[in-house]
Amino acid sequence: MKKILLLIALTMSISNAQANDLFGFLEGAGQHVKEEPADTAELVTLEPRESEMYPKVSPNGKYLLTLTGKSKNSWISRRAIQNGDPLNTVTDDLAALASVAWLGNDVTFLSSRTGTLGLWQKSADGEGLMRRAKELTGKLKDITLLKDGSLVATRLIMHGHDKHMKKQHLDNFNNWAVAGTHGYIVHISTDGSEKRLSEGFHPAVSPDGKRIAFSMPIGRSIHLFMMDVDGKNLAELSDVRSIDIQPTWSPNGQWIVFTSNRSHADMRGGKKNQWDIWAVTREGKRLTQLTLDKARDGAPSVAKNGYVYFHSDRKIDKVLKDEHQVQGNIGRFHIWKVQLPQ
Repeated sequence: MKKILLLIALTMSISNAQANDLFGFLEGAGQHVKEEPADTAELVTLEPRESEMYPKVSPNGKYLLTLTGKSKNSWISRRAIQNGDPLNTVTDDLAALASVAWLGNDVTFLSSRTGTLGLWQKSADGEGLMRRAKELTGKLKDITLLKDGSLVATRLIMHGHDKHMKKQHLDNFNNWAVAGTHGYIVHISTDGSEKRLSEGFHPAVSPDGKRIAFSMPIGRSIHLFMMDVDGKNLAELSDVRSIDIQPTWSPNGQWIVFTSNRSHADMRGGKKNQWDIWAVTREGKRLTQLTLDKARDGAPSVAKNGYVYFHSDRKIDKVLKDEHQVQGNIGRFHIWKVQLPQ
């Protein structure tokens, strides 16, 4: 009774509008408020007991390459970009899992199938001959074959014990830190001569072939940089206390899209990082956060239709399972898409 009298006295001392707000609050206090989605990302791939990671959009915008895994097996698959349906297996070569790239209608990837490291090329539909495009040495990753036949890649320099490459686990979200190595961006000429361009990793060559966007450690942070393909005109694109990695270019060369923990950065290497997809213009302007989910979003790839494809371990609810006609267990990572800013 005292509580009721107190409430009446309180409402008499405030305006009608304030009283309505107060009673509205009291009526809604015990109700569940539906949580709005963090962003507008759409699910693309979903297969039973399968994970899909590291999407790469084809130059014609019709297909995706994904690192696909099921049980203890992993392979590179080609998928229809429209609905994410798998079309064929490209390769299950161990070295290809971290090096596959598009080259027109073909794909290139690293392989040691002949006993020595080489860059191999084959049709993305899995048919026809597979040929070695270039013989290589040492430890390389993030390879791009340029139009003149030269290569841009990350050279890994060992500073610990050399261990044999193990099969990549499909929950390996962190593909930028290879234990016991230090990375350098290199240009390998057609005659095999090699030039070290910069410290760093994840080199992404612009559509016109003139610039390279890449990541470089700065203290405990990792920042985005850009330079000419010969290493000149170095410029820094990001300089906040964060880890900015996996840069990629939009097909028109105007945007650089990347993965970052800058919205909730934990530089101590803990588990409080929120990994999102971000975009910035090649001039370092219009920094835009594209995804806002608390999950791990990463490895963006941009299509001609303005969509950014990326992998994420977001929660998959029953509605999404029903839409993709999938029941039972599913893998942790799947491919999603979100639009670039207009």
